[in-house]
Amino acid sequence: MHILEELEARGLLNQVTDREGLEKELSENRIALYSGFDPTADSLHIGHLLPVLALRRFQLAGHTPIALVGGATGLIGDPSGRSNERTLNSEDIVKDWTNKLQGQLARFLDFGTDANSAKAVNNYDWIGELNVIPFLRDVGKNFGLNYMLAKDSVTSRLEAGISFTEFTYMILQSYDFLQLYRKENCRLQIGGSDQWGNITAGLELIRKEEGSEESSKAYGATFPLVTKSDGSKFGKSEGGAIWLDADKTSPYEFYQFWINTDDRDVVKFLQYFTFLSIEEIKEIESKHIEAPEKREAHRTLAEEVTKLVHGEEKLQQAINISEALFSGDIKQLTADEIRLGFKDVPSYHVEDNEKGLIDLLVEAGISSSKRQAREDVKNGAVYINGERCQEMDKVISESDQIENQYVIIRRGKKKYYLLTY
Repeated sequence: MHILEELEARGLLNQVTDREGLEKELSENRIALYSGFDPTADSLHIGHLLPVLALRRFQLAGHTPIALVGGATGLIGDPSGRSNERTLNSEDIVKDWTNKLQGQLARFLDFGTDANSAKAVNNYDWIGELNVIPFLRDVGKNFGLNYMLAKDSVTSRLEAGISFTEFTYMILQSYDFLQLYRKENCRLQIGGSDQWGNITAGLELIRKEEGSEESSKAYGATFPLVTKSDGSKFGKSEGGAIWLDADKTSPYEFYQFWINTDDRDVVKFLQYFTFLSIEEIKEIESKHIEAPEKREAHRTLAEEVTKLVHGEEKLQQAINISEALFSGDIKQLTADEIRLGFKDVPSYHVEDNEKGLIDLLVEAGISSSKRQAREDVKNGAVYINGERCQEMDKVISESDQIENQYVIIRRGKKKYYLLTY
């Protein structure tokens, strides 16, 4: 299947400049293509996955992906898709974030193959050395004010206000495309649909600088912005953004985000975010329609994406935590798994290795009083490491501790408490 046909079958093709010409170019030649990622934080998040995985799809199809991290444009801020201006960060912070993002991108792209090895570039390398007068004279002259004002990324901000700094972002991204076209023979820029105006502006700059014949060899393509059927914003949870950095979003939390996907979105996300074939996804979809309660599609999605981002070992860890919480068999978990799975539950540090359960329930704030604690134990509402305890004189000791570090108390069906030692 042609790479464009595959993208289309997955619902990933939104807009293309000269579809026929690009399809012919991709069929006859190995081309270089790029997508840009501005360092607005110290990690990529799942909103970046679509273009990252698209670069990988093109690489698997034999083409050369270029991952551009915007060390320069990250200092400016892209107005696309935003209702207000970004907070500007210092050069040192942006440089540090740029390095981290480049490291993350290396997880998804093959930088070691002989035929079409991926490349990582930083646009600060060419934008940082620009002089303002030559730049305005030689590059800025190619951008008419009316042309720029007509772009969605600008018009959507005019009423709320847009600074000259953000207004110039389109010129800088266009200049990126021109530089990569010249230096790397990069023929295609890809990105989200909110980048369409910036991408076409880059093609227009190439046309003016290189000539109409050369510009016919450059192309742009966008993907649809990912939306959720329930109307909530994709990539967000109650705790905030879903990051690709395991220290910011643990593999367990990452896994849980995907397994809790709305039934209406799960097949679409399998197409977007996994490398399962279209045929495999159709088979999963059929099973999902026949028996949605089995949640096979959700498990497949969570497993595939978690393995892709965090690896097999972290995936298994996430599965272990999920299964233990579902079954109540807490004792099977390691200390590391407990630390990840229960990091957001209330915790209490216990000084004594031996402590009466009733006293501990009150001291840790699990029960409001000793009377309430006794009632909770008597009624079977208290669980220690997943096992119900109705012993009034129970003493929690080292034998109850998991790896001499943790005891998990559950009160009722869902209220967990972490005791640390």
